[in-house]
Amino acid sequence: MARHIYMDNNATTPLHPEVKKAIKGALDMFGNPSSLHEFGREARAAVERARERVASFIGASPDEIIFTGSGSEANNTVLSLAACPATSCLNLLDKKKTGIITTTIEHPCVLETSKCLTDRGVDVTYLKADCLGKVSVEELENVLTEKTGIVSIMMANNEIGTTQDIKLLAKMAHKHGALFHTDAVQAVGKIPVDVKDLDIDFLTLSAHKIYGPKGIGALYIKKDIPFCPLIRGGHQERGRRAGTENTLGIVGLEKAVEMRAKEMNAEETRLLQFKNKLKKGIEDNIKDARFNGHPHDCLTGTTNVSFDGAEGEAILLYLDQKGVAVSTGSACASGSLDPSHVLLATGTPAERAHGSIRISMGRENTEKEVDYVLTTLIDVIKKVRSMSTAYGDKK
Repeated sequence: MARHIYMDNNATTPLHPEVKKAIKGALDMFGNPSSLHEFGREARAAVERARERVASFIGASPDEIIFTGSGSEANNTVLSLAACPATSCLNLLDKKKTGIITTTIEHPCVLETSKCLTDRGVDVTYLKADCLGKVSVEELENVLTEKTGIVSIMMANNEIGTTQDIKLLAKMAHKHGALFHTDAVQAVGKIPVDVKDLDIDFLTLSAHKIYGPKGIGALYIKKDIPFCPLIRGGHQERGRRAGTENTLGIVGLEKAVEMRAKEMNAEETRLLQFKNKLKKGIEDNIKDARFNGHPHDCLTGTTNVSFDGAEGEAILLYLDQKGVAVSTGSACASGSLDPSHVLLATGTPAERAHGSIRISMGRENTEKEVDYVLTTLIDVIKKVRSMSTAYGDKK
């Protein structure tokens, strides 16, 4: 019987069975949530129930949540405020406060948007991360100026799993009069998140990272902060995001959040045990393996490891032949032959970065699967290294 072991949950997660049920149960709810008749009111009620559920999960108020088409859209929305000439945005940022500070290890949607904004005249400053993927609060303070309008730093890195001290970073940004945004797509549903406790102004989340459907995300916008929509042309989401709401996706997100509230803590305990077992097995059986990311401040389901003398793409393909799905980095950067920008930004040599894979576990993985992946990985690394002349010469 062929094995099919999925350990690429940071790229996307399989639908939770309860999410499937919720979506199937809503298939006949076809009304437009903006319509005033019975069919529309039914859909509107479902959308608002979901808004309440999502808000409660992160400690927000329902009127502080808008639904988006993805986490990438939400990130683009926040960063684009810096270049918007609308009066509301000028009130938000002040004409002098249009600069952005972000980091070199952000998701491609933040980095590419930042490059675009630079071409449009926005001043963007990039913070470096240390060798473990940590951003320094002191470095942030050093680059903050009176022109800084938005600081955007991800809560948990999608490739190496390192988590940041968002509360301290946000406090520093506010000290200098800047707004703070965090891309929490990889964090929400995996670690506790409370926007009020963190005292942040914007937060991004996405359903398909927490066993919900693709094509639906959400953006938290702190109450009373003026806002300028990225997508215009309709009154939906109280005028902050035009376009008929993706009712089925929103229903799926609601159920995904509900299940995360019930299952997250137990799952994280189990995944940490799996991660420790996987890490020890690699350390004990594979030479010249180096783990990337912070050893403690890190997502429990994420293991990023580099193998000297082995190409990450080759490792991935051989594992796939054995029925194991992993990745070499961000799914949004797949197809690129360049090494991970995150690993390079943390000082990992290009050759070593090329030999890295990311194993990201989730709710459906079992200890038996971890055992199989470890055994298979040991064999695959031997095979790939045996074909590497450079590694053979080194040994």
